[in-house]
Amino acid sequence: MKIFKYLFFLILIVIIGGAIYVATIDGNYQAEETMLMDVPAAMVFNEVNDFKSWEDWGPWKKEDPNMVFNYPEKTSGEGASYSWVGDKSMDGSMKTVKVIPNKSIDQEIVIETPFGKSQSDVYWKFEPVKGKTKVTWGTKGQQSFFDKIHMLTQDSTMSQRVKPMFEKGLTQLKERLTKKMQQYAINVDGITEYGGTFYMYVTTASKNNPKVLERKMEQLFPQVARFMTDNDIEMSGKPLTVYNQINEDSGTVIISCGIPTTSKVVTPQESDVLNGYIEKTKALKVTLTGNYTNLPEAWDEANSYLAGTDFVKNEDIAPFEIYVTDPGKEPNPANWETEIFLPIKRKEVSVLTSESL
Repeated sequence: MKIFKYLFFLILIVIIGGAIYVATIDGNYQAEETMLMDVPAAMVFNEVNDFKSWEDWGPWKKEDPNMVFNYPEKTSGEGASYSWVGDKSMDGSMKTVKVIPNKSIDQEIVIETPFGKSQSDVYWKFEPVKGKTKVTWGTKGQQSFFDKIHMLTQDSTMSQRVKPMFEKGLTQLKERLTKKMQQYAINVDGITEYGGTFYMYVTTASKNNPKVLERKMEQLFPQVARFMTDNDIEMSGKPLTVYNQINEDSGTVIISCGIPTTSKVVTPQESDVLNGYIEKTKALKVTLTGNYTNLPEAWDEANSYLAGTDFVKNEDIAPFEIYVTDPGKEPNPANWETEIFLPIKRKEVSVLTSESL
C-alpha cells in the first residue's frame, strides 16, 4: 500500500509542479504581418471591412476547403460579424468592434479550442506611403491557463503559427485587389449630338502619356475649381479635358483642363484661368469604364470605329474627355467612367460632271 501512497504523492507533486510551471509561462502574445500594396487605402479598407469578401482572399479556406461560413444581416462596419464551422480547423467567430474609415479596424475573434473558448484581439492598419498603402494585420491577447497547456502540445508558438497565415492572407488580398483594379471595359456608344458648353480652364503642354497627363490634371483641376469658388462662378458639369493639339511625332499634346459653367465669364487679364466654349457638334461618343491608363486604347477604338462610317473628324472642334466619376469618391479605378467625344462631320462626296470628265 505504501508504494501506491508514494506513487500518488509523486503524481500529485508532478501535477502541482506542472501547474506552477504553466502558470509562470508568459501568456501574452502578439503577432503581425505588414505588406506594401499598390492599392488605394480606401479600397483595401472597404475589402477588409466586409466579412463576406474574406472567403475570396482569406488563407483558411485553402487549408480547409470544407469550411462553412455563416453571415448575419450586418457584415461590414462596427457591430459586423460572421462565424465558421471547420472540418480541419477549429470553429470560431469574429466581430468588428471599432472602425476608423480608411485607417484602422479593430476586431475580436473567438476560437473553440479543446479546452474551451479562446478570445483574442485582431487589428488592421492602413497607412498611405508614397501613393501606396502599408497594410498591417495583427493579433494580440492573453492565453488562459488551459490555452497554455494546449500550446505545450503544439510544435510551434502562437506567433509562429499565425504569422505565415497572415502573410498568405495579405498576399492573396493584394492579388485580388490588383486584379479588380485592372478590370476595364470600352463601349462605343455611337454618334450623338453634344449640346455645347461654356467652361473655365487652364491650358498646358504635356507629354502624351496617361500617367504624365494624370499628374498634370491633378494640379490643374483644383486650380480651376478654386478660381471658380473664389469668384462665385457656378459649376454646371463634370471636369473635362480638351485636346487642343496632338503632335504624334513628338508625343506631346496641348490640353485645356476645365470645368463647365453656365455662361460666358470675363476673367482678369493676368488670370491663368480663362473661359472658353465647346460648340454644339455631332460627335462619336465612346465610354471607358476603368483606369485612365486605358484611355489610349479607348481613343484607338474611337478612331477605328469612325473609319468604318460615313463620317470624318471635324478638325474645327477639338476632341475632349469628360470625367464622370470623381476618383476622390471612388477608390477603385475599375469603376471610373470617362466619356470621350470625337467631333465629326460627314465625308465630302465628289460629284462627277461632264465638264470634269
